[in-house]
Amino acid sequence: MTAVREALPDERYGRSQDQRADRKLKIIGAVLGAVLLGVVVWTGVDYVGGQDISAEVIKSKIVSDDRAEVHLEVRKDRDAGGYCTLRSLSEDGGEVARKDFRFDARAERIDEVVSLRTTARATAVELMGCTADGGSRR
Repeated sequence: MTAVREALPDERYGRSQDQRADRKLKIIGAVLGAVLLGVVVWTGVDYVGGQDISAEVIKSKIVSDDRAEVHLEVRKDRDAGGYCTLRSLSEDGGEVARKDFRFDARAERIDEVVSLRTTARATAVELMGCTADGGSRR
């Protein structure tokens, strides 16, 4: 006995139309995926590139019951001005000082020791954040 394999006619059951539709859906999905990836990358680059001023606490020292010193390194665009907010905390976690420090020098990196006057003995100093104001103060 010979096995005869019968193929289904493509036109009769619509296979070629399904394959065309599948191909179109795959193309549309790939294009939409690429657009979404582009939007995510653009948003990330815009966010990171938009950070005009940033800082890092190198070290802090509690000098006395009413003063703390902080070695701060600020990175910014050369012509950008702005400020960084520091706060000092007591042993129980309460805030004993908060102060904004301006950085308008025409430099990309500023290394400075700043002093916070506290209302009670501090045990920690925290950098709250930095804000650029778009240009140097004149």
